[in-house]
Amino acid sequence: MTIARQDAWNHDEDLLLAEVVLRHIREGSTQLKAFEEVGKQLSRTSAACGFRWNSFVRKQYKSGIELAKKQRKEQVVNNPEMEMDSVAVAENVTIEEKTPEHEDKESITLQEVILYLTKMDEFFQLDNKEKERISERSLFLERENARLLEDNVLLKENLKAVEEDYRALMQIMERARKLSVQEDEKTNPKVSFQMDKNGNLERVNK
Repeated sequence: MTIARQDAWNHDEDLLLAEVVLRHIREGSTQLKAFEEVGKQLSRTSAACGFRWNSFVRKQYKSGIELAKKQRKEQVVNNPEMEMDSVAVAENVTIEEKTPEHEDKESITLQEVILYLTKMDEFFQLDNKEKERISERSLFLERENARLLEDNVLLKENLKAVEEDYRALMQIMERARKLSVQEDEKTNPKVSFQMDKNGNLERVNK
């Protein structure tokens, strides 16, 4: 019994999925057949392959899908028997054979449908959670930016006040120095000497 894989898809697996689906489209087959073929090769369920194709890979191959549909239409002109399958594939409709034998092979099981819908629900929930996280992060950054702007204004005002206080302090210190010099001159007058008539030096206070 093949065990369905639960690990993440890699580039080579995405490429294989795209190649097989495009081939089935060109040949007028159904996408379900393509998913089943890829699932067998990669040990994954057809629902998992369908989910991967619709949620991610298909967006990368829009031009390839259009080309494959064009090639399919050209084949329908030459082979009218392909017309029914071609119309169904173009509308993303899964064709189920009427015989019981084919019905078992081609129809998707209820479990696979539930798994596919569950994965789609998880995908959209993650997308919504990511949007909410980004929105909350953006709101937080806006508030943080506003707070930083306010802090910047306060810092500039504080810096201006400090500069003014510094200049005032320097002026006070300069006035105190001048007063100190004046007091010193009063208490300690300058002394000079002059020569008397006999040729001797005598002290003279100014």
